[in-house]
Amino acid sequence: MSTFELTRLLPPDHFARALREDVRRGLTSAQKWLPPKWFYDKRGSELFEDITRLPEYYPTRAERAILTARADEIAAVTRARTLVELGSGSSEKTRLLLDALGALGTLEAYVPVDVSESALREAGQRLARDYPGLTVHGVLNDFTAGLGLPGEVRAPRLVAFLGGTLGNLAPAERAVFLSALRAELAPGDALLLGTDLVKDPRVLVAAYDDAAGVTAEFDKNLLYVLNRELDAGFDPEGFRHVALWNTEREWIEMRLRATRPQRVAIPGVDLVVDFAEGEELRTEISAKFRQSGVAAELAAAGFALRHWWTDPEGRFGLSLAEPVG
Repeated sequence: MSTFELTRLLPPDHFARALREDVRRGLTSAQKWLPPKWFYDKRGSELFEDITRLPEYYPTRAERAILTARADEIAAVTRARTLVELGSGSSEKTRLLLDALGALGTLEAYVPVDVSESALREAGQRLARDYPGLTVHGVLNDFTAGLGLPGEVRAPRLVAFLGGTLGNLAPAERAVFLSALRAELAPGDALLLGTDLVKDPRVLVAAYDDAAGVTAEFDKNLLYVLNRELDAGFDPEGFRHVALWNTEREWIEMRLRATRPQRVAIPGVDLVVDFAEGEELRTEISAKFRQSGVAAELAAAGFALRHWWTDPEGRFGLSLAEPVG
């Protein structure tokens, strides 16, 4: 009989407090910005699921293709007793790893770590039902602040960080995150990391600015979140979604560009923000990687890259690393 348990490590006011802090910092900066985590209310999560099915948005399909081809090999190399997933969401791709580790006979527990309690409960209860004998222990936590793994987690552990989410962090943030993650792992553990790769900028921009306008709606959803949570006065139709390739930094930037001068009151943080016509609010960076760069960043954090796989078209990279030193 499988079991599902949930540990809450975030205080009840975590999201409200974090949103206020991010808005104060981001919207008073010379270059206005907000982190992409605020896209993902219920509507934003639904829109992102729609995005993953768009013809232009290749990362989800490419990563799934790698996992389909390599899950058995990953299981054989790691022989993990516990699979930990950071930013687990719906945990759908994870089933490929669960199946492979289950067939090998080593898997005992799955630990999804996410900031969404509803996503953890829905996915965790479904997996506990579908995988008899598997212990599913969800952790409600911001994984950039630590894993917060349950005490009974059995080694060796395989930590999966999929979807290219690492690219949403700036280089300095990635270094801090990877070093903190390394500090929580032990010899015999492993890190499975998904990274989108540098490619033709036309392909990259299209993936973040689709013809149907779904990504534009997703981008503007951030303003609806601010209006609802902070009683802000944004007119989402007064902004246009923009996706740009930054050649120097090798990342995509998503921005909301004001189509007219605007003054926006945000009572929830006692702030009034002015936008000039054409001024932009950066809502996401999505860094793209090369194998050498991934290896170097992992090495700097105390990991050794042991395996590197891509999809047949070389669009997405999946790396398996182990802690060293």
